[in-house]
Amino acid sequence: MVNYFFDTYALIEITKNNPNYLKFIGEDIATTKFNLVELVYIILSELDGASAKGAFQRFRDAEVDVSDEILLTAAAFRLKNKKKSLSYADCIGYAFALGNNLKFLTGDDAFAGMKNVEFVK
Repeated sequence: MVNYFFDTYALIEITKNNPNYLKFIGEDIATTKFNLVELVYIILSELDGASAKGAFQRFRDAEVDVSDEILLTAAAFRLKNKKKSLSYADCIGYAFALGNNLKFLTGDDAFAGMKNVEFVK
């Protein structure tokens, strides 16, 4: 049973072996293709193609399909929170987590204190 939605921040921190995220490694998780693309982009900008491909493959099986309803909800959420400069990927993930009773795991300050968020730095 999936318990967590990992946003891009969480994926990066797990890839970097952040000790605060190690307890989540064995969890059943969900993420979206959008978050995986952000993950690859960030790793490409910091490391290399092989590392980016490895991270992509590591989390690929956790990818979930996102309905049109989730996409519409995410767009409205992003607009409502436009002052926070949230990424589309994380808004889609947050909407997915809410719609599927998953904890949204992140360390992104913009999500601190929001409903259904497990905030870890």
